[in-house]
Amino acid sequence: MTDAYIIDAVRTPRSIGKMGKGALSHMHPQHIAVAVLKALKDRNNLNTADVDDIIWGTSAQMGLQGGDLGRMAALDAGYDVKASGVTLDRFCGSGLTATNLAAAQIMSGMEDLVIAGGTEMMSYVTWYGQSLREAGVKAAGGLGTGNMRLQDKHPQSNQGVAADAIAAMEGITREELDAFGAESQRRAGIALKEGRFARSTVPVHDDNGNVVLDHEEYPRPDTTVEQLAGLKPAFAAFMDMPSRQDGPTFRQLINQKYPDLAIEPLHHAGTSSGVVDGAAAILLASKAYADAHGLKPRARIVATANVGDDPTLMLNAPVPATRKVLAKAGLTVADIDIFEVNEAFAVVTEKFIRDLGVDRAKLNPNGGAIALGHPIGATGAVLIGTALDELERSGGRYALITMCAAGGMAPAIIIERV
Repeated sequence: MTDAYIIDAVRTPRSIGKMGKGALSHMHPQHIAVAVLKALKDRNNLNTADVDDIIWGTSAQMGLQGGDLGRMAALDAGYDVKASGVTLDRFCGSGLTATNLAAAQIMSGMEDLVIAGGTEMMSYVTWYGQSLREAGVKAAGGLGTGNMRLQDKHPQSNQGVAADAIAAMEGITREELDAFGAESQRRAGIALKEGRFARSTVPVHDDNGNVVLDHEEYPRPDTTVEQLAGLKPAFAAFMDMPSRQDGPTFRQLINQKYPDLAIEPLHHAGTSSGVVDGAAAILLASKAYADAHGLKPRARIVATANVGDDPTLMLNAPVPATRKVLAKAGLTVADIDIFEVNEAFAVVTEKFIRDLGVDRAKLNPNGGAIALGHPIGATGAVLIGTALDELERSGGRYALITMCAAGGMAPAIIIERV
């Protein structure tokens, strides 16, 4: 089996994911992907006819985000028509899964040059869904998309309610969650001030070449624990709201499986991932292709893994995914220099730290999605690029990246700086 190498990683700045408020919210989702695909092409002087495939992650494949975004964006970016493209959905894990599949294609010897990444325009997705509801279109609701038979087998609730349920189950307090949220903002503020994201962040331009966005819009680095303590829990209203007409509440869906669990609302906007727009892309190559075309590898793919876990709690799979990918790599927690774990909710990372005994200083050292935002289909690729930048900055060797995904899943990857 051959090695797969990361040659380059780029991402757009993340804009606030609200129509009319975020700098990117007026753009077509494909145009956001074009920004990173063009950057990879230009930065690495790519002959795009050599690109075997473009594997793209987009979770909400609806409206303007439908229709194989990866292929369409590549054509729009001026790639040769020979560069094929496919778009996949593993919910929040889409961008990470795209990278894992790209690496597997190279490691198997089937392909030599593959681009992986993802896009999510949360502003558009929210607007589109609201437009359907206002038009009276009956949308298939919930994570089970209206499959009541599936809900009977595996009740799936609101993700925020699930986060609060895990906190209750694990005995994690509001104070601990708030402390994590404030620390994420503090670390992101330092990273931005010191320019730690500069190498991988590329601006987004309009058709006239004007800069639309060249900086992160979401972070609030001056956030304090005291400020977070004053915020009302965001998911209290959802807990006792019917999950469907005449159906069980979101709390009751969880209590169907965990009848004795007393759920209290704890998470809020300051301890939940930010709603943002953005895209990210990673260029991977075999050693033979890199050597033949003068491409300098930055990291080697060591191992990848996927794990399914309880779909009712749905956020707990990063821990078993980490154990699985470490075993595949023949490594231990102590061997990993950087952990990038998506901050879907503060409880996810708190549980991760406790279950695996991870040094807090090694986990999301430059902040995470609580401070910077979570563009669903793109986040996995964002985190891989962030981890690679930090390995190079700090001189570390190994980074492990994982994230929870709806339905109770988690992909994971370990990379080694070279």
